[in-house]
Amino acid sequence: MKRIAQALGFAPRPDGTYPLLLICGPCVLESLELGLEVGERVRDLARTLGINYVFKASYLKDNRTTATSFQGPGLNLGLEQLAEVKRRLGVPILSDVHTPAEAEPAAKVLDILQLPAYLSKQTQLTLALGRTHKPINVKKAQFMTAADLAIPIGKLRETGNDKLLLTERGTMFGYRDLICDYRNLPQMRALGYPVLFDVTHIVRIPGFTSTDVAGGMAHYIFDYARAAAAVGVDGFFIETHPDPTKALCDAQSMLALDRLPELLEQVLELDALRRKWEPK
Repeated sequence: MKRIAQALGFAPRPDGTYPLLLICGPCVLESLELGLEVGERVRDLARTLGINYVFKASYLKDNRTTATSFQGPGLNLGLEQLAEVKRRLGVPILSDVHTPAEAEPAAKVLDILQLPAYLSKQTQLTLALGRTHKPINVKKAQFMTAADLAIPIGKLRETGNDKLLLTERGTMFGYRDLICDYRNLPQMRALGYPVLFDVTHIVRIPGFTSTDVAGGMAHYIFDYARAAAAVGVDGFFIETHPDPTKALCDAQSMLALDRLPELLEQVLELDALRRKWEPK
């Protein structure tokens, strides 16, 4: 975590360890106003709880189920709005990048560039992200094992970029069945990089539109997150919205913003217990 924390300006605890990292925000940047509302509330909560916070929202959602699904404001306007969120809230910013051509302009605004799960074996995209020398969040594809993450890691290290995060977001277990294999978490951490747990994408049901009532199982969010904290992760990736039922993306899998404090308090308590139990 040290390389990422230093790149983002986060300080260690007195004992040299680092607080949990929270990447959190709405799935897509529906508006600047929504981004500021969510970002401010999560920032203030993270400060109260002693968590390091990175705001997340997509300027463009390219992996949509239909051609008419809401995709966001797009590259130019989206980056302008994200820059404004960053300026007004004073927090680092993350968004996913879908094409090599987006990498350079995105790197001028974003503090962390995300390699999407569905694209995590795309060589030219991975190299373009690596060459920005910004921190990269690598989403583990649903068809990958933990060991398979060595593929994008190797490509990124070829560019000289070693500022990497690895994110678990579920594994396909048959048609439209996405599960979490918790063995992945220690196996991913053994690769030598911080590991995040994406609790809200794991509860998505692939194949359904993200606003379909069958598109997700948000009632499992607390169960999944508590289990991940007990196994051991370096942070959480959580998509949240003031009213998920009205969200334009991932309506059935985002966490209601009002429930975020309860969830974070629970995972922090479990994380503290886990660290107490771990061998010194």
